[in-house]
Amino acid sequence: MARFSVSEMTTFRWSFEDDVTEYLAAGIPGIGVWRRKLCDFGEERGIELLQESRLSVSSLSSAGGFTGGDGHTYREAVDDALESLRLAAELRAGCLVVVGGARAGHILTHARRLLRGALRELGDAAAQLGLSIALQPVHGQPIDRWSFLTSLDATLEMLSWCDHPHVGLVFDFFHWWQEPDLLLRIPEIVPSIKLAALCDVHAPAQCDDHRCLPGQGQLPLAEIISALELHGYRGVYEVQLFSDHCWQSNYTTLLAECRQALARISPKTFPARDRLTSEKGSTAGSLPDHPTATPLVIPAAPPG
Repeated sequence: MARFSVSEMTTFRWSFEDDVTEYLAAGIPGIGVWRRKLCDFGEERGIELLQESRLSVSSLSSAGGFTGGDGHTYREAVDDALESLRLAAELRAGCLVVVGGARAGHILTHARRLLRGALRELGDAAAQLGLSIALQPVHGQPIDRWSFLTSLDATLEMLSWCDHPHVGLVFDFFHWWQEPDLLLRIPEIVPSIKLAALCDVHAPAQCDDHRCLPGQGQLPLAEIISALELHGYRGVYEVQLFSDHCWQSNYTTLLAECRQALARISPKTFPARDRLTSEKGSTAGSLPDHPTATPLVIPAAPPG
């Protein structure tokens, strides 16, 4: 299984076909599929292209909005997510990413009931397809319009209340890095992780535009990855760089720098391209050994 992928939203200006072709050329083993690009290209054509390429699909993004904040009814949002699950199954994706929706004028208890009902229905459908639902929380303004789940505690409480083995969360480095005692809480979080969304950040990180290439920001990425691996995470790390700076850059260079940076930050989890090639057939599928992570507290961002 590929341990990392790149989200198509990272290479915003490329087409779906460009993404598949150029990710392969850059030695990127997996792709996070964006529904918009896939639909523009054509679902059947896109599925065939991915099957021919042999890129692994880490996720399909995204569905949700179950609270009606985007103008759709609860039933419309759930039905759309069920259709997205069907598509994710055809893509052989690792998970479907869902966003709960804003409060949208509801009292919090009602918003939570709506989301729980949607997650349980989607979880049952995902189980039949052999898929997972990855709930994407956010961390406060200005993007809480996408989800009323804006803290780790609130997200874990929702998953506990939902209590479905096929429903988990996106461990988003961007949204979680300011959580108090994050590394100390990783043993508690790992069983719920369906996808790790990887990036670095320039603090104070108040919006997506502060995302940056791994190794170019202020996050202790090596320590976070080491702790995740130490406590049993064996899923995919999907690089998600949603910022104007990255979107306006040279994508070929961006992909190359991303692969090199990951190999420097965590060489056992993301081996260099030449090492990966030489090890095929001999150690493929083996799990890396990781040193014991030293617990530390990630400092909060300075006031912005």
